[in-house]
Amino acid sequence: MSTDKVVGIIGGMGPEATVDFMSRILLATPAVKDQDHVRMIVENNPRIPSRQAAMKGEGKDPGIAIAAIATRLEVAGADFLVMPCNLAHVWRSDIESAISVPFISIIDQSVQLALCQSSNDNAVGLMTTPGCFSAGLYQQALAEAGRPVILQTPNELSTTMSLVERIKSGDKSREVAMGLRQLADELIKRGAKILIAACTEFPLVLNESMFDVTFITSTDALAKKTVLLALGGDRF
Repeated sequence: MSTDKVVGIIGGMGPEATVDFMSRILLATPAVKDQDHVRMIVENNPRIPSRQAAMKGEGKDPGIAIAAIATRLEVAGADFLVMPCNLAHVWRSDIESAISVPFISIIDQSVQLALCQSSNDNAVGLMTTPGCFSAGLYQQALAEAGRPVILQTPNELSTTMSLVERIKSGDKSREVAMGLRQLADELIKRGAKILIAACTEFPLVLNESMFDVTFITSTDALAKKTVLLALGGDRF
């Protein structure tokens, strides 16, 4: 019997980042024909309330909408769920309490990949958004791994967010890409030997060829794990 599993994708945060995630699943799949590819059930739902606003105590609770999507995906036949949005993992408990299938964390996969691709004493440069930074999701995971972390300053976080908002509005210009690259270079100057791009909008304009250090996007980390699980090459 086939060991293939169906992945359910909680998407829409943002919509283009979700499509990018799906395309990276395709690229990571060792397929020679249509039937070799991963089966996906996707809800690309841009109506989920703002996660950045929620972290500032403003607007509606996105956890309710995210959990509802998770439930629908399980009912539709998903064997496990993923979510290509870093900050939305603040509401991970809402998801896991709403489903009986496994939920695979983008935070866990990104950190594990960073640990595998660098030495124990290599400092990790964390590129992220203000909401994800204040939530401390990556800081906690890296601290538990005993890995030194180079963090962005408040001004750098503010600039990052303005560039992410431009990407979300459709601006993927060289100016935006260079703005984010300069922010990453600041982390490298301060000692980062490996970078984690902890926002799924980043890889829409950045790629590893732009840097002299290892550059890990959370999108790719989750996509690679998704393929392994879906094709039966790894366990939950």
